[in-house]
Amino acid sequence: MKNLKSHITKAFFSAICGAFVLVFVFTTVSQARTAREIDVSVDVSLERFQTEVNGAEEFLKSAKGVLVMPGVIKGGFGIGGEYGEGALRIGGKTVDYYSIASASFGFQFGGQKKDVVLVFMQEDALRNFQESSGWKAGVDGSVALINLGAAASLDTTKMNEPIIGFVFGQKGLMYNLTLEGSKFSRLNK
Repeated sequence: MKNLKSHITKAFFSAICGAFVLVFVFTTVSQARTAREIDVSVDVSLERFQTEVNGAEEFLKSAKGVLVMPGVIKGGFGIGGEYGEGALRIGGKTVDYYSIASASFGFQFGGQKKDVVLVFMQEDALRNFQESSGWKAGVDGSVALINLGAAASLDTTKMNEPIIGFVFGQKGLMYNLTLEGSKFSRLNK
């Protein structure tokens, strides 16, 4: 009985700490950004992507659409979540604004800020994304995450997936990440 009480106390404490971390992390993103602020952030993120990855400019030109989510914040302590806002661009012009959100449970501690770039290589995949009221990665469409080494270079002839994703941290492309379960929702901006 004493062991059960201790376990419940620890679980309750972990839940409270997790909630505290989420509130702290998401306080900074709870204030909605303007369309102009999002567009400026998207420009910076795309410029960094093209600077860090050889062949990125040509690769993006061959895309049917590009969703850029700059500054996505992820944090957690047992219970975690992430949120960010970005823009969908077609032909280099913003056509819609989107948010990304997800929640997770399990062993996790800390926080990070990252940029997410989804490149739609096929019209059908782009259309499915745009027509969805809440597109969920891994459910409504599969995203092939690309991990590139230090000498980051894209070979567009070998990429035949409908949606290709890249995740950047403060120090370049990030490894061992997933977008499974992340929900992308259209914003009214």
